[in-house]
Amino acid sequence: MSKFTLRQLELFVALADFATLSEAAASLHFSESALSQAITRLELAVGEQLCIRRKARGLKLTAAGEYFAVRARALLTEAENMVAEMNGATGQLKGPVKLGCFASFAASVLPAILGGFPKLHPGVDVEVVVGTHAELLPALENGRLDLAIVYDMQLPLGFQRQTIYETELQAVLPFDHPLAQQATVDLPELATEPLIMYDSSPSTANTHRVFADRGLHPTILAHMPQVILVQALVGRGLGYGLLMSRPNWAPVSIEGFPVAVRPLSPPVSQTTMSAIWLEGSRLSPRAQALLDFTVQTFSIDPSSAGLRRRG
Repeated sequence: MSKFTLRQLELFVALADFATLSEAAASLHFSESALSQAITRLELAVGEQLCIRRKARGLKLTAAGEYFAVRARALLTEAENMVAEMNGATGQLKGPVKLGCFASFAASVLPAILGGFPKLHPGVDVEVVVGTHAELLPALENGRLDLAIVYDMQLPLGFQRQTIYETELQAVLPFDHPLAQQATVDLPELATEPLIMYDSSPSTANTHRVFADRGLHPTILAHMPQVILVQALVGRGLGYGLLMSRPNWAPVSIEGFPVAVRPLSPPVSQTTMSAIWLEGSRLSPRAQALLDFTVQTFSIDPSSAGLRRRG
């Protein structure tokens, strides 16, 4: 493939407006020799002489040069249009944005995002990756994601954050469990009950921590890699779960069995679901539009949600 830059094309296209190379160089703020060398490199890349540069006879494009100039102008225009579309200068954003979402609440937030955002920005292609912190954080660091929606919990340094909504750990109980008759549940009441552990980073470590902070140890019946499985086993009456509160979720298992959701008293693991991206980087206009839509969708005022930075 021929090697040339858009800058070389810009310089060459500009030559047609000048009678001599010196006039072109002065207008383009180049030295005459530097401009001549740039055009020579372009000709070498193309494999043809594109213009005749003689001091006595001025500057003239060859037939091949005139043809090349037409194509070059079209290419430059297309490049300008592409940039304008991606940054929204045309009034309509276009291009990709890659969004990560923590698995445990993905089903509660992604339908609203993917159902509403494309209606406002049909030219933006949203690609979603669902996973744990252990999967999403490296993807952000490697540039494979633009931003991710995660729990603001046990996150390392190096990310900018914006709150989407507040959340806290709750007990999910079989509907007919004696503790379900209470308005709230305390951890000591749960310690001897069979726990269906949601096994995911950082949820598993967080559950062990909240028990340890009270000098307790959970009685773990099973480890489940998906929230939907935790809810299904709870619905069957096999144990209880400890899950973070989240929007758009009905207290019923996938099989249709009701479950009881009770807050913990005293509250534990009060945190936020937040959007994060790399510290020192700037979100693209597409990613920023997606973040703004997500904040608005989940009823958090952007002015009060606040941007929090941790270096």
